[in-house]
Amino acid sequence: MIKIGDKLLEAAEELERERNIPQGEFISYVCDAIVAAYKKKVPDHDVEGVRAIFDQETGEIGIFAPKEVVDKVNNAYHEISLTDARDLIPDVSVGEVLEIEVTPADFSEFGRIAAQTAKQLMTQRLREAEKELIKKEFEARKGTCTTGQIERIEVISNTRNNVIVNLGRVEGCMPSREQLPGETYRVGNRIRVYVLELRDTGRVPQIIVSQAHLELVRELFELYVPEIEDGTVEIKSIAREAGYRTKIAVHSEDPNVDPVGACIGTRGVRIQNVVAELRNEKIDVIRFSADPVDYISNALSPARITTVALYDDMPESGGKRAEVIVPDDQLSLAIGRGGQNVRLAAKLTGWKIDIKSESQAEGSFRSADQPSGRSVSTARSNEQAKPSAGSDTAEESSTEESSDESVNVLEDLNAPA
Repeated sequence: MIKIGDKLLEAAEELERERNIPQGEFISYVCDAIVAAYKKKVPDHDVEGVRAIFDQETGEIGIFAPKEVVDKVNNAYHEISLTDARDLIPDVSVGEVLEIEVTPADFSEFGRIAAQTAKQLMTQRLREAEKELIKKEFEARKGTCTTGQIERIEVISNTRNNVIVNLGRVEGCMPSREQLPGETYRVGNRIRVYVLELRDTGRVPQIIVSQAHLELVRELFELYVPEIEDGTVEIKSIAREAGYRTKIAVHSEDPNVDPVGACIGTRGVRIQNVVAELRNEKIDVIRFSADPVDYISNALSPARITTVALYDDMPESGGKRAEVIVPDDQLSLAIGRGGQNVRLAAKLTGWKIDIKSESQAEGSFRSADQPSGRSVSTARSNEQAKPSAGSDTAEESSTEESSDESVNVLEDLNAPA
């Protein structure tokens, strides 16, 4: 056997610290590489049963091969003479198989090609071990929110770059599409990200993380709002345009719990924590309602709503449409900058929403002779919306309860709500 000393163990310990590959696995990779090098030395490359053994106590490593005891040796790599065998075991007989040490005096005897083969095998095994580690780490963190430190920025083009985040034992890659628009990422900064997917395309799979995914909002609310974490308050729906604005609908079956107030927190502390994590992204917390009239009215906050009409006239697309009437001075607020408010409300509720001012809507609805399959409901005006977190208005739009009854005809659109 050849004495390697403590260097192999030191290398194994360092690899375990840096890449989390167990010492035993690394040593087994070294032994497999030595066997691969020995295989190159054997003329017929038949190394079945050959193994390398590392003795941790002595720091020695050796190669052992099975050999058959014969009277006359024809292949020294697979046979041993009876005389030589009896020097090792006196009572051995012809036909028996012994495990004989075949360790060379110096591994350099294997030659350059054998050494290159051993190196390639070691590299391959380490790469496979690292890949399995990344996969295990991803399975443990998939769909969760985690904190990491920006390690480096990889520039792809003038307009695109990847942010590499150190997640502890593995790295996460945040491509441009998963970054917050307008956010400046600096090496060394700590950020909270959502573990999105595992991309197994290159030699080493990449864990893709995101700050733009809407599930990051859910994870942050679960982190900062105990009532959501324990299930007292439920997040029904989330609509997000990352970096700009988010609407989140919440509900509680407990009549003693105000779901919106629980998310806002005392003096807005809870929601401000979420806003800070999202780099001051505007957040509207909406009260969910099983009544689509109430739900749509709440979703369009902070605008005041006069009337909501529900239509089921899009069967070919399986969609639902709502026509919303607002006071003339609330039209721009209901639509939002670039249509953002109504667009997010539509995503949140699942309804296609058309908004008109009272003057635009005058006389636009048909009365009692409307076609079958088309239903219309009304909603009373909601009160002036409270401010919404991170915007000019904060919290949720306080909407008065809509009428519980749905009517089939809107008789007078201009009548006070």
